[in-house]
Amino acid sequence: MTEADLIYLKKWFADYTRLFYSMNEEDRKNIILKVVHTHNVCGNIVRIAKASTLSDNQIKVAETVALFHDVGRFSQYAEYKTFRDADSVNHGLLGSKILAEKNVLRDLPENERQLIIEAVKFHNAFAIPNVPDDVLLFLKLIRDADKVDIYRVFIEYYESPAKDRASATAFGVPDSPGYSGVMLSCIMNRKVASYSDIRTENDFRLMKLSWLFDMHFRESIRLLHEKDYISKIADKLPRTEEILKALEVINRYVSERLQNV
Repeated sequence: MTEADLIYLKKWFADYTRLFYSMNEEDRKNIILKVVHTHNVCGNIVRIAKASTLSDNQIKVAETVALFHDVGRFSQYAEYKTFRDADSVNHGLLGSKILAEKNVLRDLPENERQLIIEAVKFHNAFAIPNVPDDVLLFLKLIRDADKVDIYRVFIEYYESPAKDRASATAFGVPDSPGYSGVMLSCIMNRKVASYSDIRTENDFRLMKLSWLFDMHFRESIRLLHEKDYISKIADKLPRTEEILKALEVINRYVSERLQNV
C-alpha cells in the first residue's frame, strides 16, 4: 500500500460522505459527528500502531481500516435516522458490503483488501470472532482506537448544551439516579458489560467504563488517561459505596496497565 493509495482513499471517503450532508440541521449534525469521529479514530490508530512498532505499511493499512470502519454509518442514518444497530442494521457488516460493492479498494493487493474488509465487518462485534492472525491484529487496533474516541463523543454530548447535541448519540434511557447490579458485577469481575443490560444513563456510563477491560494496547489506556476521559465519566456517577468500590477496580486496572511494560 502506497501513500498515493491512502490519499486516494481519503478523497473517496470525503466525496462519499459529502453525499449525505443535508439541509436539515439535525441530520447534518449527526453526519458531521461521524465524519469527525472517523478522523479522530484515524489519528488514534496511527498513534497506537506507531507505539506498537508496526511497519510503515502496516500503519497505512491500519489508518485505512480506521478511515472506513464506520463507512456503513452514513447510509444507516440516511435510511433509519439512528446509529443504534439494534434498531436498524449492523453497520460493520453494512460497511464491509459497501467497500466490496463499490470496489473502493481495487488498487490494493488482494490480501490487504480482504484484511481491511474483514476488520471493518467485525470491528463492532461484542467479542472478537475467530479470524486469521493478520486480521486479528488490525481488529484489535481498530476496536481500541474506536473506543477511545467514543469516550470523547459521549463526554462532549453530556457537556454540550441540549441545542448543540447530535440527537443520534443519545441512547434513549432515563437519566435517573439508579443503576443496575449487573453493570457493577461486570466491573468488579473485570468484564465488559453489554448494551442489552442498559436501563439508565448511569448504566450507560458504567458500560463505557467496562470497555477498559477490552483494551488491547497499553497506548490506548495511555490515551484515555492523558485525556482524562475515565475520570470525566466517573465524575457523573453517584457516590454510593458500591460505585466507589467499582471505581477503585477501574483505577487499579488502569494503573496496572500503565505500569506493565
